[in-house]
Amino acid sequence: MATQMTPFEVLADYERRSLSHVVGLPEQIDAPGMWRGVGYRIGGHRLASGFDEVIEILTLPQVTPVPGAQPWLLGLANVRGNLLPVVDLKQFLEGERTVLHEGQRILLVRQSGGNVAVLIDELYGQRSFIEEHMIDAQPPSDGAGENPTIAGRYQHFIDRAYRLDDATWGIFSLDRLTRTPEFRQAASDMPRAEHLAGPGNRNALEVES
Repeated sequence: MATQMTPFEVLADYERRSLSHVVGLPEQIDAPGMWRGVGYRIGGHRLASGFDEVIEILTLPQVTPVPGAQPWLLGLANVRGNLLPVVDLKQFLEGERTVLHEGQRILLVRQSGGNVAVLIDELYGQRSFIEEHMIDAQPPSDGAGENPTIAGRYQHFIDRAYRLDDATWGIFSLDRLTRTPEFRQAASDMPRAEHLAGPGNRNALEVES
Protein backbone atom coordinates (compact mmCIF):
# COMPACT_ATOMS: atom_id res chain seq x y z
CA MET A 1 0.00 0.00 0.00
CA ALA A 2 1.31 3.45 -0.89
CA THR A 3 2.25 5.64 2.04
CA GLN A 4 0.84 9.15 1.75
CA MET A 5 3.31 11.89 2.50
CA THR A 6 3.44 15.52 1.52
CA PRO A 7 6.73 16.75 0.09
CA PHE A 8 7.41 18.73 3.25
CA GLU A 9 6.84 15.70 5.48
CA VAL A 10 9.19 13.57 3.44
CA LEU A 11 11.86 16.27 3.28
CA ALA A 12 11.76 17.26 6.94
CA ASP A 13 14.30 14.57 7.86
CA TYR A 14 16.65 15.83 5.18
CA GLU A 15 16.60 19.49 6.19
CA ARG A 16 19.68 19.49 8.43
CA ARG A 17 21.80 17.50 5.97
CA SER A 18 20.64 19.63 3.06
CA LEU A 19 21.64 22.84 4.78
CA SER A 20 25.03 21.43 5.70
CA HIS A 21 25.94 21.15 2.00
CA VAL A 22 26.25 24.91 1.65
CA VAL A 23 28.68 26.88 3.77
CA GLY A 24 26.85 29.63 5.61
CA LEU A 25 23.44 28.59 4.27
CA PRO A 26 21.58 28.62 7.62
CA GLU A 27 22.33 32.34 7.90
CA GLN A 28 21.28 32.92 4.28
CA ILE A 29 18.06 30.92 4.31
CA ASP A 30 15.96 33.91 3.22
CA ALA A 31 18.66 35.48 1.09
CA PRO A 32 17.62 36.96 -2.28
CA GLY A 33 18.20 34.53 -5.12
CA MET A 34 17.74 31.45 -2.92
CA TRP A 35 15.95 28.57 -4.65
CA ARG A 36 14.71 25.49 -2.82
CA GLY A 37 13.15 22.33 -4.18
CA VAL A 38 12.97 18.54 -4.16
CA GLY A 39 16.28 16.87 -5.04
CA TYR A 40 16.38 13.43 -6.66
CA ARG A 41 18.41 11.23 -8.99
CA ILE A 42 17.55 9.75 -12.38
CA GLY A 43 20.33 7.43 -13.52
CA GLY A 44 23.53 9.45 -13.17
CA HIS A 45 21.69 12.79 -13.23
CA ARG A 46 21.11 14.89 -10.14
CA LEU A 47 17.93 16.89 -10.58
CA ALA A 48 15.67 19.14 -8.56
CA SER A 49 12.10 20.30 -9.12
CA GLY A 50 10.01 22.98 -7.45
CA PHE A 51 7.81 22.12 -4.48
CA ASP A 52 4.85 23.49 -6.42
CA GLU A 53 5.34 20.81 -9.10
CA VAL A 54 5.28 17.83 -6.74
CA ILE A 55 1.91 16.95 -5.22
CA GLU A 56 3.11 14.01 -3.14
CA ILE A 57 6.08 11.72 -2.67
CA LEU A 58 5.12 8.05 -2.35
CA THR A 59 6.77 4.69 -2.10
CA LEU A 60 6.29 2.69 -5.29
CA PRO A 61 2.95 0.86 -5.10
CA GLN A 62 2.11 -2.33 -6.94
CA VAL A 63 1.90 -1.63 -10.66
CA THR A 64 -0.13 -3.57 -13.19
CA PRO A 65 1.27 -3.47 -16.75
CA VAL A 66 -1.09 -2.61 -19.60
CA PRO A 67 -0.60 -4.45 -22.91
CA GLY A 68 0.35 -2.26 -25.83
CA ALA A 69 1.60 0.65 -23.73
CA GLN A 70 4.87 2.46 -24.36
CA PRO A 71 7.82 0.57 -22.80
CA TRP A 72 8.54 3.50 -20.46
CA LEU A 73 4.95 3.45 -19.22
CA LEU A 74 5.15 0.87 -16.45
CA GLY A 75 1.39 0.54 -16.06
CA LEU A 76 -1.34 1.50 -13.60
CA ALA A 77 -1.15 1.87 -9.85
CA ASN A 78 -4.00 2.20 -7.38
CA VAL A 79 -3.35 5.20 -5.12
CA ARG A 80 -6.18 5.53 -2.61
CA GLY A 81 -8.74 4.34 -5.14
CA ASN A 82 -7.41 6.40 -8.04
CA LEU A 83 -5.79 4.65 -10.98
CA LEU A 84 -2.64 6.49 -12.01
CA PRO A 85 -0.21 5.87 -14.88
CA VAL A 86 3.33 5.27 -13.63
CA VAL A 87 6.15 6.43 -15.88
CA ASP A 88 9.75 5.23 -15.75
CA LEU A 89 11.33 8.65 -16.18
CA LYS A 90 14.79 7.24 -16.84
CA GLN A 91 13.52 5.08 -19.66
CA PHE A 92 11.53 7.97 -21.13
CA LEU A 93 14.61 10.22 -21.15
CA GLU A 94 17.41 7.72 -21.75
CA GLY A 95 15.80 4.61 -23.18
CA GLU A 96 17.15 2.50 -20.31
CA ARG A 97 14.87 0.73 -17.82
CA THR A 98 15.17 1.56 -14.13
CA VAL A 99 16.08 -1.37 -11.89
CA LEU A 100 13.33 -1.52 -9.29
CA HIS A 101 14.21 -1.92 -5.64
CA GLU A 102 12.41 -1.95 -2.32
CA GLY A 103 11.57 1.46 -0.97
CA GLN A 104 11.81 3.18 -4.35
CA ARG A 105 9.93 6.46 -4.65
CA ILE A 106 7.57 8.05 -7.13
CA LEU A 107 6.76 11.72 -7.52
CA LEU A 108 3.07 12.44 -8.00
CA VAL A 109 2.74 15.22 -10.57
CA ARG A 110 -0.34 17.15 -11.64
CA GLN A 111 -1.28 16.77 -15.29
CA SER A 112 -4.24 18.09 -17.24
CA GLY A 113 -6.82 15.32 -17.33
CA GLY A 114 -5.43 13.48 -14.32
CA ASN A 115 -2.32 13.09 -12.18
CA VAL A 116 0.66 10.97 -13.20
CA ALA A 117 3.40 9.30 -11.16
CA VAL A 118 7.03 9.39 -12.27
CA LEU A 119 9.54 6.87 -10.99
CA ILE A 120 12.87 8.15 -9.64
CA ASP A 121 16.02 6.25 -8.71
CA GLU A 122 16.76 8.02 -5.44
CA LEU A 123 15.29 10.80 -3.31
CA TYR A 124 17.81 13.27 -1.89
CA GLY A 125 15.32 15.48 -0.12
CA GLN A 126 15.31 19.25 0.03
CA ARG A 127 18.04 21.07 -1.85
CA SER A 128 18.86 24.76 -1.69
CA PHE A 129 20.86 26.78 -4.20
CA ILE A 130 21.98 30.37 -4.46
CA GLU A 131 22.80 32.44 -7.54
CA GLU A 132 26.56 32.10 -6.98
CA HIS A 133 26.22 28.38 -7.73
CA MET A 134 24.45 28.87 -11.07
CA ILE A 135 26.17 27.67 -14.24
CA ASP A 136 25.31 27.83 -17.93
CA ALA A 137 22.68 25.20 -18.72
CA GLN A 138 22.94 25.59 -22.49
CA PRO A 139 25.25 23.02 -24.13
CA PRO A 140 28.04 24.37 -26.38
CA SER A 141 27.08 24.57 -30.05
CA ASP A 142 30.04 22.35 -30.99
CA GLY A 143 29.30 19.85 -28.22
CA ALA A 144 32.72 20.36 -26.66
CA GLY A 145 32.73 20.11 -22.89
CA GLU A 146 29.06 19.19 -22.82
CA ASN A 147 27.78 18.52 -19.32
CA PRO A 148 26.07 15.08 -19.23
CA THR A 149 23.58 16.26 -16.60
CA ILE A 150 22.02 18.72 -19.03
CA ALA A 151 22.67 16.90 -22.30
CA GLY A 152 20.47 14.74 -24.51
CA ARG A 153 16.73 14.80 -23.85
CA TYR A 154 17.35 16.28 -20.41
CA GLN A 155 18.22 19.66 -21.90
CA HIS A 156 14.63 20.11 -23.12
CA PHE A 157 13.42 20.22 -19.52
CA ILE A 158 16.32 22.05 -17.83
CA ASP A 159 16.58 25.85 -18.04
CA ARG A 160 19.25 26.36 -15.43
CA ALA A 161 21.75 24.37 -13.41
CA TYR A 162 23.84 24.74 -10.29
CA ARG A 163 27.27 23.47 -9.33
CA LEU A 164 27.49 22.38 -5.71
CA ASP A 165 30.01 20.12 -3.95
CA ASP A 166 31.56 19.03 -7.27
CA ALA A 167 28.15 17.90 -8.57
CA THR A 168 25.93 19.50 -11.20
CA TRP A 169 22.23 19.83 -10.41
CA GLY A 170 19.74 20.49 -13.19
CA ILE A 171 16.48 22.23 -12.33
CA PHE A 172 14.04 19.91 -14.05
CA SER A 173 10.61 21.21 -15.12
CA LEU A 174 8.03 18.53 -14.36
CA ASP A 175 5.36 20.90 -15.63
CA ARG A 176 7.01 21.05 -19.04
CA LEU A 177 7.39 17.28 -19.01
CA THR A 178 3.64 16.77 -18.53
CA ARG A 179 2.92 19.18 -21.38
CA THR A 180 5.17 17.32 -23.83
CA PRO A 181 2.93 15.72 -26.52
CA GLU A 182 4.71 12.35 -26.46
CA PHE A 183 4.44 12.13 -22.69
CA ARG A 184 0.85 13.35 -22.54
CA GLN A 185 -0.46 10.99 -25.17
CA ALA A 186 0.88 7.87 -23.50
CA ALA A 187 0.13 8.93 -19.92
CA SER A 188 -3.34 10.35 -20.60
CA ASP A 189 -4.71 8.00 -23.25
CA MET A 190 -3.50 4.82 -21.60
CA PRO A 191 -6.32 2.24 -21.34
CA ARG A 192 -7.81 2.29 -17.83
CA ALA A 193 -8.19 -1.14 -16.27
CA GLU A 194 -11.46 -1.69 -14.33
CA HIS A 195 -9.46 -2.86 -11.34
CA LEU A 196 -5.87 -3.59 -10.43
CA ALA A 197 -4.61 -7.03 -9.74
CA GLY A 198 -4.27 -8.20 -6.17
CA PRO A 199 -1.02 -9.32 -4.54
CA GLY A 200 -1.27 -12.71 -6.20
CA ASN A 201 -1.30 -11.39 -9.77
CA ARG A 202 1.90 -12.53 -11.43
CA ASN A 203 1.64 -9.80 -14.04
CA ALA A 204 2.12 -7.09 -11.41
CA LEU A 205 5.59 -5.60 -11.24
CA GLU A 206 7.68 -6.82 -8.34
CA VAL A 207 10.56 -4.99 -6.71
CA GLU A 208 13.84 -6.45 -5.56
CA SER A 209 14.20 -7.05 -1.86
